[in-house]
Amino acid sequence: MGSGAQRGTDIVGQCTVDAAEAIRLVQAQPGQARALALAARRRARGEGDPEAGSMAERALGLVDKERNELDGAARHLREAIRLAAAGGLPVREAEARMSLALVLAHLGKGGPALRQADLAATVLRGPDAARLQMQRALILQHLARFDEALDGYRRALTVFRRSKDRLWETRALCNRGVLLTNRGEFRAAEADLVRALDLCTELEFELGAGLVAHNLGYLSARRGDVVRALEWYDAAEHRYVAAGVERSELLLDRGELLLSARLVAEAREAAQQVVAELARDRMALRLPEARLMLSQAALVDGDVATARAAAEQARRAFARQGRLGWAALARYAALRASWAGGDRSARALRSALDAGAALAGTGWAIAALDARVLAARIALDLGRSDVAGRELAAASRARHRGPVELRSRAWHAQALLCLSRGHRGQAIAALRSGMDVLEEHRAALGATELRAHLSAHGADLATLGLRLAVEDGHAERVLEWAERWRAGALRPRLVRPPDDAALAARTAELRNVVREREQAILAGRSDGALLRRQSELEEAVRQRARRAPGGGAASATAPATADLVAVLQDQALIEMFELDGRLHAVVVTRDKAAVLRGLGAAREVSDELDAMHFALRRLARTRGGQASLDVALSAVGHAAMRLDRMLLEPLTADVGDRPLVIVPPGRLHATPWSLLPSCLGRPVVVSPGAALWRAAAEDRAPAVKDRSAVVLVAGPDLPHAGAEVAALGRQYKGAVRLVGKSAEVKAVLDALDGADLAHVAAHGRFRSDNPLFSCLVLADGPLTVYDLESLRRPPRVLLLSACQSGVSGVRPGDEVMGLAAALLGLGTRTLVASVVDVPDEQTANLMLGVHRHLRKGDSPAVALCRAQGEMIGRADPRAIAASAGFVCFGSG
Repeated sequence: MGSGAQRGTDIVGQCTVDAAEAIRLVQAQPGQARALALAARRRARGEGDPEAGSMAERALGLVDKERNELDGAARHLREAIRLAAAGGLPVREAEARMSLALVLAHLGKGGPALRQADLAATVLRGPDAARLQMQRALILQHLARFDEALDGYRRALTVFRRSKDRLWETRALCNRGVLLTNRGEFRAAEADLVRALDLCTELEFELGAGLVAHNLGYLSARRGDVVRALEWYDAAEHRYVAAGVERSELLLDRGELLLSARLVAEAREAAQQVVAELARDRMALRLPEARLMLSQAALVDGDVATARAAAEQARRAFARQGRLGWAALARYAALRASWAGGDRSARALRSALDAGAALAGTGWAIAALDARVLAARIALDLGRSDVAGRELAAASRARHRGPVELRSRAWHAQALLCLSRGHRGQAIAALRSGMDVLEEHRAALGATELRAHLSAHGADLATLGLRLAVEDGHAERVLEWAERWRAGALRPRLVRPPDDAALAARTAELRNVVREREQAILAGRSDGALLRRQSELEEAVRQRARRAPGGGAASATAPATADLVAVLQDQALIEMFELDGRLHAVVVTRDKAAVLRGLGAAREVSDELDAMHFALRRLARTRGGQASLDVALSAVGHAAMRLDRMLLEPLTADVGDRPLVIVPPGRLHATPWSLLPSCLGRPVVVSPGAALWRAAAEDRAPAVKDRSAVVLVAGPDLPHAGAEVAALGRQYKGAVRLVGKSAEVKAVLDALDGADLAHVAAHGRFRSDNPLFSCLVLADGPLTVYDLESLRRPPRVLLLSACQSGVSGVRPGDEVMGLAAALLGLGTRTLVASVVDVPDEQTANLMLGVHRHLRKGDSPAVALCRAQGEMIGRADPRAIAASAGFVCFGSG
């Protein structure tokens, strides 16, 4: 009997130990914790041990919380409370209440959460009371009672440090770091999070390190440092996957960041991933948020069907959950998708009117105004001028007050209202006013990381202005609107915070206010004070940006024809653009007024360009005989003639035999212009915008002003690179040469900064899914567009002897991104780079020829043209492929 009782006591004791161990392992190894807790619960039930049973249920509840299965967590924790109360175990009951309080806070039940914490506080003492104090602070943080929460963290941290409880100190620092981030106190937040990460390393607490990395990513995103945020999010995901924990919140945060930086393909992939995971795990609370993100990413990506379906699924789910602010936002996303899909039906009109009312009723002022404008445009198509007039008049009232996005959209409404009344001149004036608002606040708009439903409104204004100018046949006005559109597209994408500390602080506060406004609307609270603060901050940022070095708006200003003529010498400038499926061009020369010409169909031009690229790839890569090369060369020639017929032959009388400056639409930036018959033997310069070309062309200094400021770089795994740089080194005495292991990213960036002439022979990789990660491959890894943005003064003239180094990706609004676009936007005067694959062995010969002509005093455009002519004269298909692949970008 005694022996049996002793044996039972040992078993029960071990059961309690196992349950306690399960609680300890919850964050570090949740899978193992769950298995241990299930085994402990089975044994506790068999032995009738309420303490072990309560602890096991608490462990299971905590595991469910880590997996974001909050309803299940609440059930387990309530059972833990019941078992402890029935067994007369007040401390175990209080511990379970402490855990339940946090779960209820995550479920949005702040009042019940605090009541559970208060009940636990009557029992817990010492270290347990400090842990409860921290949990209570976190609940207060969820309720936006930040001052009380900070006081709670301070009190708890004092106890943790005194008792050397490093695990709970880590948790408190991590939570406080998030609170400080949301308050915009970034330096203090970073100190807390970095200390928490150090403690996780000391404790070998891998999952905790993942949580801290996630929060450091969130901090970097709120600061506006996209690059660092993505790095932290990647580190967090690696640890989450290793620990086997749910990562939906991480994926949602990363997707939102990717959308804000217009990295559409990656944002869409992240959204699809989190939708799949949440649907698989039946996590209904977060799933509609993920579907809404997917809708926004798909719409920006041009996939209307997916955008509409995902938005409708999200709207229905939000409505079932009673989340009216979210439901209104999803309804707006569905409306935008229907509009993009061409739906102009009476049903679409009713939907737009209903969406506008719902958005206005829940506080989404900008989206509500946009819905009114869409309703009016549908009404005009349906002949309902009364409805259109009413909606446009209401929308236009906001043009003199409120945030930038609101005012710019209101000016668009005013323009449409004027057009509907037959006042064309007033409509054009309204469009100009709307663009002025956007251009004056470029810095502020760059800082507002609103979701995709607030994106690219400048394109709507510019497109309407462009369409009216084309209809009027007014070439100078067409040039103005084409450039105003491009000015927004060429604006550098802010992926790092500004160097100006005051500007960075104001920009960060603006970002915080915008986010707080969204959260207030979604929670059903008034956002009036935040809306006023947003307007004040936008104006403060605009004023500060004007005073900062380089903060003027000159680079974004559309140049008048007279401004271009003043810089043009013997060249002809051709500004091409696409409108309603057709290509058009404005031609400007010194001795002729600007003229407007129609070109070919955009789709046909795109098809021929694809065919040329395919044939050039065959020329560059084929290892077949002469017959294969001749077939590929014939295909190149055929495509070149077709492109020439559609793009340049209609302009023959206007351009004569002048050298050309071509400003193409985004999809034509990768055109091998030297192959087109009209360009043979003629210097050609390509620029993303006439304003950008004009600014660069005003620098008339020789390409190589200072022979001692020359940089030569050879990257790895490129057979000709070392010999190419060695040959150039003999021609440029005193040049900085970086070859082999010395050609690392930092060393190359340091050398490029302030260089007069730079030549980089390295493999290039163009990322069509994410052009901002296009790169040159160096000894220690990729040198990306993000890295280039750290240059204070990029090289004046840069030659990139690499495949695809000049390729750019095109994003909505004709936004051009890639190595070439980034360098020109940062201030490089001239860039020679390839737009297709080129054969390495022939490229070295071409580059040596270009430098030979540069040293004779030729401009880069002329030097490239002459070197290409020499290569083509060899009648070698590979030499032709190498020469054709390179384009001179910038000023020439």
